[in-house]
Amino acid sequence: MKKYEVMFIVKSAQESEEIKKTAETMKKIITDNKGRVTEFNELGEKKLAYPIKKEISGYYYVMNIEAENSAISELNRKALINENILRHLIIRLDEE
Repeated sequence: MKKYEVMFIVKSAQESEEIKKTAETMKKIITDNKGRVTEFNELGEKKLAYPIKKEISGYYYVMNIEAENSAISELNRKALINENILRHLIIRLDEE
């Protein structure tokens, strides 16, 4: 399995329960596709550098995962579909 770092921003214009549910959904996508979340950090609400979809702030999350390409493809697909996620970034970490 390959190691990745995933960062995503969730809309802050909703209740905290809905924000946490969106973050848990992202984790569940990886575990359902035989991946493993090694680290999960909530960075909290931050002001965006520029408005994204008319939002000026968002909740930032970063997770380190170990997964196959199929799990990453599914995560990317679901993040693009999910209306609560403003932006996401998936970075493959180099093998050391």
